Amino acid sequence: MHRGRNTENVDVRNKGNKKTTRRTTIILEREEREFIDTLIREGRELGIKPLISKMLEIYRGLMIYDWRFPGEYYFGISRVAFVNVELLNILMQQRKPEEKRQLGKRIGEALKVSIETTLDIQTGKRKNWEKVFRRLELQGFGDFYLKDKYVLIKTPFINYPEVWASILGELLESKFEPKTSIPPLVLEIKENPESSVPD
Repeated sequence: MHRGRNTENVDVRNKGNKKTTRRTTIILEREEREFIDTLIREGRELGIKPLISKMLEIYRGLMIYDWRFPGEYYFGISRVAFVNVELLNILMQQRKPEEKRQLGKRIGEALKVSIETTLDIQTGKRKNWEKVFRRLELQGFGDFYLKDKYVLIKTPFINYPEVWASILGELLESKFEPKTSIPPLVLEIKENPESSVPD
């Protein structure tokens, strides 16, 4: 968004506490405003204010302020890359079952270090699991749901349940048993020695 000859003003109002409500004017290039109007017209976005709020949520959630765009992206202490699921599945297909489990364990160990360092939490404590799952969701691993003694993973980035059992086992310091072989994946929590994790 730049100042230029073909620009339009957009008012964005903060609908929160009246004491903090401020009027903000954003100057958009014509092509930028036309793009936004197209998104709204096609029903992809509800309006300018919801779009900007959504953009800010993504900006905060993905820590885009740490990104060295283009080409170098960081999520806390971890460098990330946009990878096609098909490429990852090709790598997984070449692994034997035991190799898949070991690979999942290594991934879980790496995620544990990254998430604990970035969020300053202990991933082994069940009270923090929702934060851990939210972090995994933001990184594109899938949609995670915790229900009693089960973890449900919808649209997983990795489709192998034995790999996820190993990943979550290391990450959450628990034992998991796959209950389904295809997505959505269901993993039963068999053991969570949370009492051994100090406060």
